[in-house]
Amino acid sequence: MELDFVNYGPSSFDEYESTFLALVDKVFKEVGVKDDYYIDVSIVDNDKIHEINKTYRGIDRPTDVISFAFYDDEEEKINEDAPNSLGSIIISYQKAEEQAKDYGHSLNREMSFLFVHGLLHLLGYDHMKKEDEEVMFALQDKILGERKDG
Repeated sequence: MELDFVNYGPSSFDEYESTFLALVDKVFKEVGVKDDYYIDVSIVDNDKIHEINKTYRGIDRPTDVISFAFYDDEEEKINEDAPNSLGSIIISYQKAEEQAKDYGHSLNREMSFLFVHGLLHLLGYDHMKKEDEEVMFALQDKILGERKDG
Protein backbone atom coordinates (compact mmCIF):
# COMPACT_ATOMS: atom_id res chain seq x y z
CA MET A 1 0.00 0.00 0.00
CA GLU A 2 1.28 3.41 -0.92
CA LEU A 3 -0.03 6.82 0.03
CA ASP A 4 0.79 9.78 -2.20
CA PHE A 5 0.34 12.59 0.33
CA VAL A 6 0.50 16.27 -0.59
CA ASN A 7 -0.14 19.03 1.93
CA TYR A 8 -1.03 22.46 0.54
CA GLY A 9 -2.00 23.68 4.01
CA PRO A 10 0.04 24.69 7.04
CA SER A 11 3.09 22.53 7.76
CA SER A 12 1.41 21.26 10.94
CA PHE A 13 -0.80 19.12 8.68
CA ASP A 14 2.25 17.17 7.44
CA GLU A 15 1.83 14.91 10.48
CA TYR A 16 -1.36 13.45 9.02
CA GLU A 17 0.55 11.38 6.48
CA SER A 18 1.53 8.85 9.15
CA THR A 19 -1.95 9.03 10.72
CA PHE A 20 -3.55 8.26 7.36
CA LEU A 21 -1.15 5.38 6.66
CA ALA A 22 -2.12 3.76 9.95
CA LEU A 23 -5.80 4.29 9.17
CA VAL A 24 -5.45 2.66 5.75
CA ASP A 25 -4.16 -0.49 7.46
CA LYS A 26 -7.13 -0.49 9.86
CA VAL A 27 -9.66 0.09 7.08
CA PHE A 28 -8.16 -2.52 4.76
CA LYS A 29 -8.06 -5.13 7.55
CA GLU A 30 -11.63 -4.35 8.59
CA VAL A 31 -13.09 -4.68 5.09
CA GLY A 32 -10.76 -7.44 3.86
CA VAL A 33 -8.89 -5.52 1.18
CA LYS A 34 -5.40 -6.53 0.05
CA ASP A 35 -2.77 -3.82 0.38
CA ASP A 36 -1.79 -3.66 -3.30
CA TYR A 37 -3.28 -0.21 -3.85
CA TYR A 38 -2.13 3.34 -3.75
CA ILE A 39 -4.13 6.39 -2.80
CA ASP A 40 -3.65 10.07 -3.55
CA VAL A 41 -4.41 12.38 -0.62
CA SER A 42 -4.32 16.17 -0.75
CA ILE A 43 -4.83 18.65 2.05
CA VAL A 44 -6.17 21.93 0.62
CA ASP A 45 -7.85 25.15 1.74
CA ASN A 46 -11.54 26.07 1.45
CA ASP A 47 -11.03 28.04 -1.77
CA LYS A 48 -9.49 25.05 -3.57
CA ILE A 49 -12.06 22.51 -2.38
CA HIS A 50 -14.83 25.00 -3.26
CA GLU A 51 -13.45 25.21 -6.80
CA ILE A 52 -13.26 21.40 -7.07
CA ASN A 53 -16.74 20.96 -5.61
CA LYS A 54 -18.22 23.48 -8.07
CA THR A 55 -16.36 22.12 -11.09
CA TYR A 56 -16.89 18.39 -10.55
CA ARG A 57 -20.04 18.19 -8.44
CA GLY A 58 -21.90 21.37 -9.43
CA ILE A 59 -22.09 22.46 -5.78
CA ASP A 60 -21.07 26.09 -5.27
CA ARG A 61 -19.61 25.95 -1.76
CA PRO A 62 -16.65 24.48 0.06
CA THR A 63 -17.02 21.00 1.55
CA ASP A 64 -14.95 18.99 3.99
CA VAL A 65 -13.87 15.99 1.88
CA ILE A 66 -14.22 14.88 -1.72
CA SER A 67 -13.30 11.46 -3.07
CA PHE A 68 -12.72 10.56 -6.69
CA ALA A 69 -12.68 6.80 -7.22
CA PHE A 70 -10.64 5.73 -10.22
CA TYR A 71 -12.72 2.60 -10.68
CA ASP A 72 -16.50 2.34 -10.56
CA ASP A 73 -16.69 -1.34 -11.37
CA GLU A 74 -15.24 -3.94 -9.00
CA GLU A 75 -14.02 -6.02 -11.94
CA GLU A 76 -12.00 -3.08 -13.28
CA LYS A 77 -9.82 -2.83 -10.18
CA ILE A 78 -8.86 -6.47 -9.86
CA ASN A 79 -5.35 -6.89 -11.18
CA GLU A 80 -3.09 -9.22 -9.26
CA ASP A 81 0.06 -8.15 -11.12
CA ALA A 82 0.45 -4.53 -10.05
CA PRO A 83 -0.77 -2.02 -7.50
CA ASN A 84 -3.87 -0.13 -8.55
CA SER A 85 -4.81 3.40 -7.62
CA LEU A 86 -8.05 3.52 -5.67
CA GLY A 87 -8.38 7.23 -6.39
CA SER A 88 -8.01 10.60 -4.70
CA ILE A 89 -9.13 12.00 -1.39
CA ILE A 90 -9.13 15.78 -1.00
CA ILE A 91 -9.62 17.25 2.48
CA SER A 92 -10.12 20.90 3.40
CA TYR A 93 -8.01 21.60 6.47
CA GLN A 94 -10.06 24.75 7.14
CA LYS A 95 -13.36 22.82 7.16
CA ALA A 96 -11.75 20.18 9.37
CA GLU A 97 -10.68 22.88 11.85
CA GLU A 98 -14.19 24.43 11.84
CA GLN A 99 -15.93 21.07 12.27
CA ALA A 100 -13.61 19.90 15.05
CA LYS A 101 -14.50 23.05 16.97
CA ASP A 102 -18.23 22.76 16.15
CA TYR A 103 -18.38 19.08 17.16
CA GLY A 104 -16.23 19.56 20.25
CA HIS A 105 -13.53 17.07 19.40
CA SER A 106 -9.89 17.20 18.37
CA LEU A 107 -8.60 18.17 14.96
CA ASN A 108 -6.93 14.75 14.81
CA ARG A 109 -10.31 13.07 15.28
CA GLU A 110 -11.89 15.19 12.53
CA MET A 111 -9.05 14.66 10.05
CA SER A 112 -9.12 10.93 10.77
CA PHE A 113 -12.88 10.80 10.28
CA LEU A 114 -12.70 12.70 6.98
CA PHE A 115 -9.94 10.45 5.69
CA VAL A 116 -11.73 7.21 6.65
CA HIS A 117 -14.97 8.55 5.17
CA GLY A 118 -13.21 9.37 1.90
CA LEU A 119 -11.39 6.04 1.82
CA LEU A 120 -14.60 4.10 2.34
CA HIS A 121 -16.09 5.97 -0.62
CA LEU A 122 -13.11 4.90 -2.73
CA LEU A 123 -13.81 1.32 -1.66
CA GLY A 124 -17.40 1.56 -2.90
CA TYR A 125 -19.26 2.47 0.28
CA ASP A 126 -21.94 5.13 0.06
CA HIS A 127 -24.61 6.79 2.17
CA MET A 128 -27.24 7.74 -0.39
CA LYS A 129 -29.75 5.21 0.98
CA LYS A 130 -30.53 4.84 4.68
CA GLU A 131 -29.44 1.19 4.81
CA ASP A 132 -26.13 2.00 3.06
CA GLU A 133 -25.58 4.94 5.42
CA GLU A 134 -26.06 2.68 8.44
CA VAL A 135 -23.47 0.22 7.13
CA MET A 136 -20.93 2.91 6.21
CA PHE A 137 -21.32 4.92 9.41
CA ALA A 138 -21.15 1.82 11.62
CA LEU A 139 -17.94 0.85 9.84
CA GLN A 140 -16.49 4.34 10.37
CA ASP A 141 -17.34 4.17 14.08
CA LYS A 142 -15.78 0.73 14.43
CA ILE A 143 -12.57 1.81 12.69
CA LEU A 144 -12.26 5.08 14.60
CA GLY A 145 -13.46 3.75 17.95
CA GLU A 146 -15.82 5.64 20.19
CA ARG A 147 -17.06 9.03 19.07
CA LYS A 148 -15.18 10.76 21.87
CA ASP A 149 -12.05 12.78 21.29
CA GLY A 150 -9.25 10.73 19.80
